Amino acid sequence: MKLTTLTLAAALTLCAAAQAQTADGTMMHGNVDHSAMDHAGGATYTLGDLTIAGTFTRATLPNAPVAGGFLTVTNAGTVDDTLIGASSSIAGDTQIHEMAMQGDVMKMRELPAGLPIPAGESVTLQPGGFHLMFMDLNQPLVEGEVVTVTLTFETAGEIDVVLPVGATAAKMAH
Repeated sequence: MKLTTLTLAAALTLCAAAQAQTADGTMMHGNVDHSAMDHAGGATYTLGDLTIAGTFTRATLPNAPVAGGFLTVTNAGTVDDTLIGASSSIAGDTQIHEMAMQGDVMKMRELPAGLPIPAGESVTLQPGGFHLMFMDLNQPLVEGEVVTVTLTFETAGEIDVVLPVGATAAKMAH
């Protein structure tokens, strides 16, 4: 029952931020105009051929069991890599997830084999798509604070990145 409750809470949290497009073509994340997004964001990190940028997470309500983490990984190399794990002291478990439409239903699932980062490409972890899922939060995430996350890549290894905590409807950095 606890896992079902956590899964439902996680899905509701992230579905609220799913992408939409207005009639004029403006991209939206929840009710946020994508064209007017804040360009501040976390620092840029380099690990071998990988660059990690645009890191952020969102503030949570007290007693929220889950939160999402978001960033972009660019692989400038000639060899594919895979994000195989993540960890943070803020949560009992940190997983790599995806949200995808299956018919008319938005489904969220863990990617136990990790998230491929193809050579010469960028992969964005964003609300409504791939994301880090912080499960069993130890405390609420507070706007203005930061969260340290260790990312583990199959080839490049490990790196600590800092995710600024934005408002509950924080915008993705570009």
